Amino acid sequence: MAQTALKGNPVNLAGELPAVGSIAPDFKLVDKDLGDRTLADFAGKKKLLNIVPSLDTPVCATSTKRFNAAIGSKANAVALIISADLPFAAGRWCGAEGVDNVVTLSMMRSKNFAKDYGVLIEDGPLAGITARAVVVLDGDNKVVYTQLVPEITQEPDYDSALAVL
Repeated sequence: MAQTALKGNPVNLAGELPAVGSIAPDFKLVDKDLGDRTLADFAGKKKLLNIVPSLDTPVCATSTKRFNAAIGSKANAVALIISADLPFAAGRWCGAEGVDNVVTLSMMRSKNFAKDYGVLIEDGPLAGITARAVVVLDGDNKVVYTQLVPEITQEPDYDSALAVL
């Protein structure tokens, strides 16, 4: 079981991030139009999964904006922003912030994604949503990079994640 921290306090997670070199677990998440999306919907593309607790927090907003700005210059790649936010809230936030190069996906129908990717927070004030992590997949869904951010209030390592795309 992995751990991260929230303001210095340990937080337990359900499992571990997928191992580099492994095939990523499939998922079923909800897009802005309330449709189900799976890895197959992004077949052949490199995928940057920016896993965040909620777009309504400053660090999540910053990381989403940074990846939104960078993904446009990456050929055959997509940035998926995955959170516990409802699709309506994520869509409203993206519209207000001018974020239009990423795909927001919600765990509103199931926490299986968070369990399968080892980011489900099991205890503390954020129990039930995700830790902050970045997972990068190649076009065949092989995991090529992972980062579980050690402190939820910190930003991820943008340069390392984008370099593998």
